[in-house]
Amino acid sequence: MPRNTMWRESAYSGPDDGNNCVEVATSTDCTAVRASKAVSQGVLVFREGAFAEFVDALKGAEGRPCPRSPETGTSAH
Repeated sequence: MPRNTMWRESAYSGPDDGNNCVEVATSTDCTAVRASKAVSQGVLVFREGAFAEFVDALKGAEGRPCPRSPETGTSAH
């Protein structure tokens, strides 16, 4: 993502949630996500279409336990 990328905060962010939120930036070929309270800690970049697939997978996982990492036995997220 270019340095002059325009980030936008989630519409669900507000004063009652402690402002723990994510910010999203889009370009013609990717979508980037970062933590709003830790913008210098890194960015997760998805290729075109992959972010929508990721969000759809999260929505589909509702009510199911998080898969465990086979290497550590810890949650995968």
